[in-house]
Amino acid sequence: MNFVYISPQFPKIYCQFCARLQSNGVRVLAIGDTPYDQLSETLKNALTEYYRVDNLENYDEVVKAMGYFIFEYGRIDWLESNNEYWLEQDARLRTDFNIPTGLHVEDLETFKLKSGMKAYYQQAGVPCARYHLVSTYEQGKQFVEEVGYPVIVKPDNGVGASSTYKLNHDDELRNFYEHHDPVSYIMEEFIDGVIVSYDGIADQQRQVLFETSHVFCSSIMDVVNQQGHLAYYSLKEIPAQLKERGQALVKAFKTNGRCFHIEFFKLNQDKPGLGKKGDYVGLEINMRMPGAYTPEMMNYANDIDVYQIYADMVCYNKAFYDPTQRPYSCVYASRRDGHSYQHSHQEILERYRDQLVMVDRMPDILAGAMGNDFYKARFKEYTDVQDFIRFVQE
Repeated sequence: MNFVYISPQFPKIYCQFCARLQSNGVRVLAIGDTPYDQLSETLKNALTEYYRVDNLENYDEVVKAMGYFIFEYGRIDWLESNNEYWLEQDARLRTDFNIPTGLHVEDLETFKLKSGMKAYYQQAGVPCARYHLVSTYEQGKQFVEEVGYPVIVKPDNGVGASSTYKLNHDDELRNFYEHHDPVSYIMEEFIDGVIVSYDGIADQQRQVLFETSHVFCSSIMDVVNQQGHLAYYSLKEIPAQLKERGQALVKAFKTNGRCFHIEFFKLNQDKPGLGKKGDYVGLEINMRMPGAYTPEMMNYANDIDVYQIYADMVCYNKAFYDPTQRPYSCVYASRRDGHSYQHSHQEILERYRDQLVMVDRMPDILAGAMGNDFYKARFKEYTDVQDFIRFVQE
């Protein structure tokens, strides 16, 4: 089997996908714009060959690399990056080189556009926020009169919480229409809720092979716009309604042989037309692993190897682990440069030396949403999770 991995060096943990594929007997070929001598030894050892391009965004360069691999090794069976940023280019490459597995260009509209997701939520029977595609101020005002303030506006085709705003009154609405970027925006009714994700890996028939869930203490929009702190943690037990609705969306979207990251609102209060307090309302779906180093949290929370589960899905369309074992909740808490904190870095290391599983600095390109320095730990009790977040961030 020939597997082409796009940009396998970022985030740095993604080298593990290549390593597990290689250990399963897959020929792993990679394309990236990082010099070979800067790749980790783990990645170098996993790759049969690495083709370096000057600019990974230059499609002609990547096409040339693909042509070389096909000439040297034959037909490509899989191509993947597991990265939202390369989603469209991955699909274009699969389409142009007739790679049967994975998403193709015609598949992207169903979920790359936030407005395109809405019909699939309806198909799955999962309620989601009413929306309006931004056009004129007058039509926006009409939508606001229907759903009320506040409303959320964000790029219809966008990654993360970039250029996402909460509009609270007419002046902010008018200012948005006068100054927003020249891209397509979607406007949605505001939902008072906590963001909870349903994450995992689906097989070729859209059956869930691995599933987990994370609770986000603050919305990514607020973290980005207010330069706040991010903290989130995994659940030891996935709530029944969340699992039911998450699996329905896995079935509705083209998740064949993919990692997925599906976001919901857990309602803080009754919302007419959407649900009762505590219900889960659809937010958006991403055809990738949750961001940054979250796969490592999955491993620590469940005492598993999620990279191996992915490789086994690719090779055997099965998973070989015990899904009943979920002994810990793994928590992420970040800090930001320029802030003063009550507890020093050394105090955190000493207090939680038996629970910490990862301490590192986030790459600058991800720091806007994720924070600068971060700490990950695992606990058996949620009260300890909350105490950890407070200790790190106060």
